[in-house]
Amino acid sequence: QVQLVESGGGLVQAGGSLRLSCTISGRTLSRDTMGWFRQAPGKEREFVAAITWSAGSTYYADAVKGRFTISKDNAKNTVYLQMNSLKPEDTAVYYCADRLYYGGTYSSQYDYDYWGQGTQVTVSS
Repeated sequence: QVQLVESGGGLVQAGGSLRLSCTISGRTLSRDTMGWFRQAPGKEREFVAAITWSAGSTYYADAVKGRFTISKDNAKNTVYLQMNSLKPEDTAVYYCADRLYYGGTYSSQYDYDYWGQGTQVTVSS
């Protein structure tokens, strides 16, 4: 079993920054990819960013490219999402997700095996 716990969400003004953390416990030996997704009220869950666990390759949704940075600390079993230049449209519940094995599409929520409970990010205008 894998447990994912997000933290770092909150209320911030437009243009501000937040850093989300996702701590992994349980199975910590190997995984393929960690991802961040978000879901705004009335909208479907969407891909934000992903990072491969071994090589550290990163992928971003166009909406956040240049503003968000995903990173990891293997020793701490933690994944981060640094969010800068936040906009009101970034308001959502942010989830981290764990894909244990290679395959599928890193941007598809259906290819991830475990999910955190989510953390709310609210950006005021």
